[in-house]
Amino acid sequence: QVQQEESGGGLVQVGGSLTLSCAASGSAFTYNTMGWYRQVPGKQRERVATITSGGTPNYADSVKGRFTISRDNAKKMVWLQMSSLKAEDTGVYYCYDYGVGYWGKGTLVTVSS
Repeated sequence: QVQQEESGGGLVQVGGSLTLSCAASGSAFTYNTMGWYRQVPGKQRERVATITSGGTPNYADSVKGRFTISRDNAKKMVWLQMSSLKAEDTGVYYCYDYGVGYWGKGTLVTVSS
């Protein structure tokens, strides 16, 4: 049974930093592209960043230069380091396994001004 659990969300001020973690359990984790998405109530879930099994990242234009995605295949972990946070970064952040199409339950990030 594939499971993913996000953690690390919280309340942070504009300009602050936060690191999100995703603990995965899928046996094929090493081979799968992983991603972080976020969703604000009333809006569609949007892609924030992805990382291939080999570690190649890709970012949404809105977070380039501010967010960094990384992974450790041995630990089955994915991280999203967020800095220079803006109010519009507020939302529920989800970890996504592209190989199995599985979403975690999300972790809430609130950026206050």
